[in-house]
Amino acid sequence: MTNTDVATVGDLIAALGQYDPTAPVRLATQPGYPLENFVARVACTPDDAEYEGPTRTDPPVVWLGAGAQVGYLPALAANALGWS
Repeated sequence: MTNTDVATVGDLIAALGQYDPTAPVRLATQPGYPLENFVARVACTPDDAEYEGPTRTDPPVVWLGAGAQVGYLPALAANALGWS
């Protein structure tokens, strides 16, 4: 993976497209204290949110929610992410 930001769903799909679709997926967080988490949910606002009130006109944003913490991020993964 190159060192570029993933800013859109298309960028994320392209970034994941080069990997085995059966490989486990984790969310790496906190570069200074690297941890790994499961990805818990994928949601889109405002579409997936319950909201009562005036019609929402915000542009859609897709969210990846961090799930349960797996443990510390392996040093090899921190290195691959450029965090070491």
